[in-house]
Amino acid sequence: MILTNQRERSRFIKFALVGLIGAIVDFGVFNLLAGVFQVPAVWASVCSFVVAVMSNFMWNRYWTYPDSRTKSVHQQMAQFAAVSIIGLSIRTPLFAYLEPHLIGWIERTIPGLPLSSTVFGHNIGLSIAIVVVMMWNFLANRLWTYSDVE
Repeated sequence: MILTNQRERSRFIKFALVGLIGAIVDFGVFNLLAGVFQVPAVWASVCSFVVAVMSNFMWNRYWTYPDSRTKSVHQQMAQFAAVSIIGLSIRTPLFAYLEPHLIGWIERTIPGLPLSSTVFGHNIGLSIAIVVVMMWNFLANRLWTYSDVE
């Protein structure tokens, strides 16, 4: 599909760029909540995910898939939210599992970092979870939420 179809490749590139914007939003909100407001990391991750999903929906609806209009914005938003909730159910336990292990590993193996091992562990764990969920989100949204495009 992506390898042989120029239009799908273009959509995937746009989807990836939207994902990059979403990741910036995600990391920004996460680090603000966890670092500045001392919200527990797993809860900060959930909140930042929700904000990033809202950003991603708008960008994908109006830029990546502008030709997807046989479904109402409310229907697409509900489908996008459902896909995202499944993504969140993948991301949250993955992040919760990785985060303490990464912090411990960083503390043991990389002394003298300019930031705390907690900050690095949080952000590496979040990066891994984002990449895993991005794959799910692209496939599920392309095949269901935006199924009305050629």
